[in-house]
Amino acid sequence: MRITVVGDLLLDVDINGAATRLSPDAPVPVVDVADIRRRAGGAGLVATVLARDGHSVSLVTAVSDDDGASHLRRALAGVEVLAGAPLAPTPTKTRVRIGTHPVVRFDQGCAPAPVPTITGKMLAAIASAEVIVVADYGRGITANQAIRSALADAAFRVPVVWDPHPAGSKPVPGVAAVTPNLSEALAAANAGGLELARAEAEQAGRHLMGTWQCNAVLVTKGEDGAVLLEESAVTSIPAPPTTVVDPCGAGDRLAGSLAVYLGLGLELPQAAARAVEDASGFLARGGAAALAEAPEQSPAVERDELPHAHAGHHHPDGPQLAKAIRGSGGTVVATGGCFDLLHAGHARTLAAARSMGDCLIVCLNSDESVSRLKGKHRPIVSVEDRAELLLGLECVDAVVIFGEDTPAACLQDIRPDIWVKGGDYVPDELPEAQVMAAWGGRCVTVPFQPARSTSGLAAALAKVG
Repeated sequence: MRITVVGDLLLDVDINGAATRLSPDAPVPVVDVADIRRRAGGAGLVATVLARDGHSVSLVTAVSDDDGASHLRRALAGVEVLAGAPLAPTPTKTRVRIGTHPVVRFDQGCAPAPVPTITGKMLAAIASAEVIVVADYGRGITANQAIRSALADAAFRVPVVWDPHPAGSKPVPGVAAVTPNLSEALAAANAGGLELARAEAEQAGRHLMGTWQCNAVLVTKGEDGAVLLEESAVTSIPAPPTTVVDPCGAGDRLAGSLAVYLGLGLELPQAAARAVEDASGFLARGGAAALAEAPEQSPAVERDELPHAHAGHHHPDGPQLAKAIRGSGGTVVATGGCFDLLHAGHARTLAAARSMGDCLIVCLNSDESVSRLKGKHRPIVSVEDRAELLLGLECVDAVVIFGEDTPAACLQDIRPDIWVKGGDYVPDELPEAQVMAAWGGRCVTVPFQPARSTSGLAAALAKVG
């Protein structure tokens, strides 16, 4: 089934660990981190779940250009992402757990965002869909008037299921079903002038049907199931008994399943009942946390297992290491240069680069390349020795040698998430910026180390000689 998901992307981060002692600084637990997992949240979770079900999924959303966005793109493998221009940072929700018990959640970049721009491909994905799920998380995608018009047109042709958000936009008229949870339904009804008690899901749903001009409202109530409100019918839907460790993602699973069943031709009551069952099963299997990528851990590579580099070809370990790190959900960092006469400025730049991710791969100019760039008297140190010295630094995980004047081809092989340069550069103006942008990577700079340069050392050696 060809499904289009329209909505806002979030990055969910789970930090899992154990706590056996209190901090000496304050009476708070010290969490020994076991692993860090990242996953797509919001509309990204809906798209991920449906893609894993075997459907062809297009995601109409907005994606930023920061580090969080690079994690999202990896998490959305298998989903066609059609994104508007980045207008706000990636909203990130980080949950810290001790065992199965949540301790705290940190939210970053979750301030109100401007309405994102859109593209023709985004509108075409809505127009060609067989089923549409709107996952509104209040980040502005459903406030775009062109998107709203496309959704309103689609609602007359195909099933559209709208999962609302208190900070989001009003559903367009004519959608097949809107799926608020009980607190969202009560809040929306109260905002419309009603004063309802918590038990009055039916009254809230009935009011919202008229306000939202939709065909049905499915109010979900957690372990108590759901209430389906149609024009002339009310259906109570029980939820199967389920042991729930983490309820995160239940609403996303329900909305996606409901849309699929409606697309298959099931009547609303039957489709809603099966969607509630799917949501319960989803939670029983661990919920959204079970969909996270593998723990973010660098491969256990012993330093003496790294073979020495040889001039004239790429060090084979670099691309392999990058692939392994990406596969485990980590961040690949790369930097480059001649590194002729390694000095303290180099070491500080390399250490700063390594701190930005889970591995650091150095793109190293070959001897021939250094001679073309620096003159016939350079390099002073051969490429074999330069590579060995770099690999001797704890912060360097691999070296890749290139013979061209620029590391463009080398970067294509590694496809790092971050490219680091030292000095007073503007990141977006670096020659590598355009290459990195091809896969969503970004360029950053670290402070220049004054009075430390290879040229200065070379000049001093010449005087001594």
